[in-house]
Amino acid sequence: MDARDTDLKKELNATLQARRELGEEYESALVESFLEKVDQRIDGAIDRRVRRQLAEQQMVVARGARSPRATDSWGERFGFGIVSLVVAIPLSAIGGSFGGMSGLLASWVGIVGVNVVQAARINPDLFRRHKSRRNSEWED
Repeated sequence: MDARDTDLKKELNATLQARRELGEEYESALVESFLEKVDQRIDGAIDRRVRRQLAEQQMVVARGARSPRATDSWGERFGFGIVSLVVAIPLSAIGGSFGGMSGLLASWVGIVGVNVVQAARINPDLFRRHKSRRNSEWED
């Protein structure tokens, strides 16, 4: 277990203990505070990953090797999917609590939109329309 995971677990336990001591009237503030810390943790992880990928891409370009797009791996795509699902949980809760069904729908449209853009970035041919074949071979 990573030290950061241990810190997050301690933070969750402290939040739960504070909820028991303070009562339900402070529950939303405690949950928002904890989710903010989780969000900061995710942002930090994404920032580190982006910096690492940019450095790798700069090395690839500097060496004149493959284009950066060719370095995308299955693990990176899988990781992006997992991160988007993890982020979807607090976004759904926040969107649903503040905007009701329309807030929930807006948050999921955003999540799906980000994943579609990521899929199109990795595989540009995925969303292009293929040219239909002409029937010229039948016209002979």
